[in-house]
Amino acid sequence: MEILQKGQYGVLSMCTPMNEGYGVPLNYAFYQDNIYFHCAKEGSKLDYLRNNNQVSFCVVGQTTLLPSKFGTLYESAIVSGNALEVEGPEKLEALKQLIEKHSGDYIREGNDYIDKLFDKVCVIKIMVKSVGGKARKE
Repeated sequence: MEILQKGQYGVLSMCTPMNEGYGVPLNYAFYQDNIYFHCAKEGSKLDYLRNNNQVSFCVVGQTTLLPSKFGTLYESAIVSGNALEVEGPEKLEALKQLIEKHSGDYIREGNDYIDKLFDKVCVIKIMVKSVGGKARKE
């Protein structure tokens, strides 16, 4: 959960209607045990989510290359869940959480930005069903 809280970006993995994998990196906010991200109101990502809302989301935390050992120290969190569009107060709160996380020194400007673009963006919530992880610490 700490990796999800601290991570800056993750990779959202979905399945296309042709049963092909589709992954896209994006920034996000982890809030009240859900993952939130915003996107345009149309595009492949939304098409795929509307067709099949079961997703996987992977965040990689700290990494350190170990060249002499041909390896890497790493930590990761992998979420599975269902993605759905949110509206109203939940959408507003998710956008505020994204501003706070990624632009914390610009809250006032961020709130103005939200007011200006609120109706032009889509917010997706991943309702977390399970969280796992993998790490190599030594």
